[in-house]
Amino acid sequence: MEQLSLLDTKDYELMKAQASVRAAQLTALIRHHDHYYYELDRPEISDAEYDALMRELLELEEKWPELATPDSPTHRVGGRPLKQFTQVFHRLPMLSLENALDESEVRAFEQRIRSQLALPEEVKISYQCEPKMDGLAIELVYRNGLLEQASTRGNGVVGEEVTANIRTIRNVPLRLTGTSVPTLLEVRGEVYLPLAAFQRLNAQREEEGEPAFANPRNAAAGSIRQLDPKVAARRPLAMVCYGVGLLEGATIQTPCQSGLMAQLAAWGLPVSDRQRRVAGIEQARQYYRDLLAERDSLPYEIDGAVLKVDELQLQQELGEKSRSPRWAVACKFPPRQAETVLEDIELSVGRTGVITPVALLRPVELSGVTVSRATLHNWDELERKDVRIGDRVVVERAGDVIPAVVKVLTDQRSGQERQVPPPSICPVCGAPAARLAGEVAVRCLGGLACPPQLAEAIIHFASRDAMDIEGLGTKYIEQLLSLGLVKDVADLYHVGLDDFMQFERMGDRLAANLLNAINASKQKELGRFIFALGVRHVGARTARLLAERFGSIGHLQAATLEELTSIRDVGPTVAASIRSFFDNPANQNVLRRLLEAGVTPTVEQKKVGGSLSGKTFVFTGTLTRLTRDEAKALVEGEGGNVTGSVSKKTDYLVAGSEAGSKLDKARGLGVIVLDEAAFISMVGNSQGEQ
Repeated sequence: MEQLSLLDTKDYELMKAQASVRAAQLTALIRHHDHYYYELDRPEISDAEYDALMRELLELEEKWPELATPDSPTHRVGGRPLKQFTQVFHRLPMLSLENALDESEVRAFEQRIRSQLALPEEVKISYQCEPKMDGLAIELVYRNGLLEQASTRGNGVVGEEVTANIRTIRNVPLRLTGTSVPTLLEVRGEVYLPLAAFQRLNAQREEEGEPAFANPRNAAAGSIRQLDPKVAARRPLAMVCYGVGLLEGATIQTPCQSGLMAQLAAWGLPVSDRQRRVAGIEQARQYYRDLLAERDSLPYEIDGAVLKVDELQLQQELGEKSRSPRWAVACKFPPRQAETVLEDIELSVGRTGVITPVALLRPVELSGVTVSRATLHNWDELERKDVRIGDRVVVERAGDVIPAVVKVLTDQRSGQERQVPPPSICPVCGAPAARLAGEVAVRCLGGLACPPQLAEAIIHFASRDAMDIEGLGTKYIEQLLSLGLVKDVADLYHVGLDDFMQFERMGDRLAANLLNAINASKQKELGRFIFALGVRHVGARTARLLAERFGSIGHLQAATLEELTSIRDVGPTVAASIRSFFDNPANQNVLRRLLEAGVTPTVEQKKVGGSLSGKTFVFTGTLTRLTRDEAKALVEGEGGNVTGSVSKKTDYLVAGSEAGSKLDKARGLGVIVLDEAAFISMVGNSQGEQ
């Protein structure tokens, strides 16, 4: 069959030229705002405005892939998954530092330097001091100013290439800035996860039944060593640079460590804002004390201070040992630990039903804070450490707001200590609790009727991709709960105008709008309704597939495991989760009350035997007469499928204006290309034949 329409070549080249100019503008804008947000901490635009700029650039680069330069900000969002990491040999070894555990060892470090350099006592040695970040050592290689490669330290000689993941870190420049950019720069630094991000990540992992990271260092290392860069992109990692390997094509104006750091900053590389040049070992020791005093107020985890001889010439004279330089030392901080008695174990229920054991401690002073609670994470962790009520334990603050129990002093047991088994019922709602297959967490199975899960369930239920209850945001949901107006999502449909008028700053018109939005949601599509119920592992796409297959909520409730697993994208884990949800009496009660309140999801059945049955369509560019959703509905209404990428299995590509790389790929594969008019004509004729 012949191609039904071709885009005009001259128009295409003009659009491409316009896109190139706009891409350059967007790139400059995003770099500007990255600098103000990540380096100066003075954002000039909102997150939504920033996201809009990034989305526009992504769309342009999707249409014209040749516009995606190596230093494009879009590389921050992550690339395609890797099959494995490749080895990288460091041109110069990445050495580790010797440790000094007390001030006498710091003095001994200086005495060794004086002895080797034959310096008299009256000559003061200048030191460059900086925090010892608790993260993952990384080497960046820039060639002619562009980030070419990033690798882990590994064993110091051989590391792993992690370029795709490092590109996602916002404060790592993809292109060096300033003047006199070197032809080759190997810069060393530490990748870390800020404490606030670490706490959010662990809370999320525990709620999802995944093991928590022990500390921010492990979280950073785990993020960088992900084969899928999109995982790293979702975690707000940061980097701080502390030195260089090879440097070619540029000179350091001030030949000292502090001058080197200033030059790295001038090239746009992140350096510590707490570095300091000091004269003499006494000032260096005072720097250590000052840093230790502010340790707990820093937004990241550090485990000491690093002292480096400042003059680069002296560094060369001192040289290196097999594993560490002679001109630097890591002054380690004392561990943030304390001993106390674990007096009880409390069960805490999170927003997704995860039940977490929390240690109630005899209050103890720890790093200037009185600690009375510590996380035990989950029952695997509790059993591994053999934690019992009455134990004498060691607690540690390791980058978490709530400290953790790190060790049990079993030799101090009296025999009166008590073990705590995993709960079989929820401590809040009394519903059954169990560990689901493949999870480390114990969950409350009370579902929609469990109070700790209720707020999140309602937020999800009302969200845009679910029931799309316009205007019903978090602040109103919180007021509904605090006033006792809702006990589950079904209660939303029993809230009246007078109830809304109890809210703070609520007017008649706004209350009426909220009530209308709730009533309008009663006739949403079945796929949206299934997604809104919040069944674990059932996303929006799976919900649509379930709606197409079963046609009603009643049929889905009665579906067997065999029927569920026969559906594309529904495996044994998802099927078991669906069955568990609908077998739950509390969930059954909420569903019954939803239907009684007049919630009647519209039936969605994919047309079987339609004129487009078995045909696969891809849309690209801008359609003028139809929205993408309308075009997709037309295809699916005739039994066809719509996918997002072109392949050999694609039957038709529908190309709107400003079509890009998908059009080129379709032509290369011999896929039939339709313009919008031809597509509408095809679908119209198909419907007329029925």
